[in-house]
Amino acid sequence: MNLLTEPVRAFLAAGTRTGKLAWVGIDGRPLVAPVWFVIDGTDLVFNTGRDTPKGRAIARDPRLAVCVDDEAPPYAFVQVQGVATTSEEPAELLRTATAIGARYMGAQRAEEFGQRNGVPGELVVRISPRKITANFDVTG
Repeated sequence: MNLLTEPVRAFLAAGTRTGKLAWVGIDGRPLVAPVWFVIDGTDLVFNTGRDTPKGRAIARDPRLAVCVDDEAPPYAFVQVQGVATTSEEPAELLRTATAIGARYMGAQRAEEFGQRNGVPGELVVRISPRKITANFDVTG
């Protein structure tokens, strides 16, 4: 089932909003870090290092949440709760790193960021949404 409705997809894909990725640390603490991401099909996709705290946490427990917000009135947010899968496949790493670079750094620097981030030791993380909560007019 595709939970990324057109309004949700449009909100998530707009501009260069970062996602705030939430996961549970090895000691049970809740942790949050910003991630650059793109929407690919029905998944939210980002890259991270395999040996980073995020990468190790995803290997332990693939349940994640990402919150993306608009910090301007009328304020809005989308929270995606889901289950992650990872890949180290070189072509997919390069493709996703390049797409993410294009979104956040512009088309002129996309290839540079793809080459820098689509390398061995990095992961493609795909979050398949299981639940989405959205409010497009928090002040309303």
